[in-house]
Amino acid sequence: MLISHESPLALLEKSREFNDYDYALVHLIQSEKNYFDFFVQSLNQGRKVILDNSVFELGEAFNSDLFAQYVQALQPTEYIIPDVLENVHHTIYKAVMFRKAYPNLPGKSIGVVQGKTYDEIILCYKTLDQMGVDKIAISFDYSYYQQVCPHPNKWMAFTLGRVQTLTRMLNEGIINKNKPHHLLGCSLPIEFLFYREGFEWIETMDTSSPVVHGLLNTLYEPGGLVDKQSIKLVDLLHANPTDEQVKLIQANVSLFRSYVKGTSGHQVN
Repeated sequence: MLISHESPLALLEKSREFNDYDYALVHLIQSEKNYFDFFVQSLNQGRKVILDNSVFELGEAFNSDLFAQYVQALQPTEYIIPDVLENVHHTIYKAVMFRKAYPNLPGKSIGVVQGKTYDEIILCYKTLDQMGVDKIAISFDYSYYQQVCPHPNKWMAFTLGRVQTLTRMLNEGIINKNKPHHLLGCSLPIEFLFYREGFEWIETMDTSSPVVHGLLNTLYEPGGLVDKQSIKLVDLLHANPTDEQVKLIQANVSLFRSYVKGTSGHQVN
């Protein structure tokens, strides 16, 4: 599984040392020229770049027409089709209309599963798969997870809920193992211990968690986290990390990678 941790502007260059690929948010592409230039450089260096529609940060997906323009301008390796949080029918409609309006965009398409129940999640998954998207993404914080795993700690409920949901989908033969998948975000890092075997179809994941917690002076414990700072990386975009905070980020990234890959992986110098 390839890992990317979104980082503040001051650490973008460093982030190539600890990220397997680069993950861009379209509304920052629009507002931050240096941010756009960084991802152009990454592509020129032969790195994979995924362009996100920023629905998690904005609450609703970036305007579809403008998003298509930025896909054309950046020409990312992959791009995430605009979706609607937890709304299966609107997500499917937006995906159908987007692909109809823009059938020849550069890069591979990623469809995001949305829904409030297991049946809705499956309906959305199957529709996107049959539609022919190149990759399918599944989020970390569906409210359904708290129903299927009603843990008193909501972050643990999200963590166990996605594991349980993906395992059920796999066991029921719903997962198309011939198609790559992406995991959007992370609740608690320990979730990724569960994907070491039998989940090779998960190709990529993204989370700013190790970076955000480092910027907030929080060091992952050996067990990762039992609580999560819910501040989004975009709210810390212009942070200038101290040397100590960079060391915390380094330690957090290393431990996170050990959960995903079983090794410490890259280091931040």
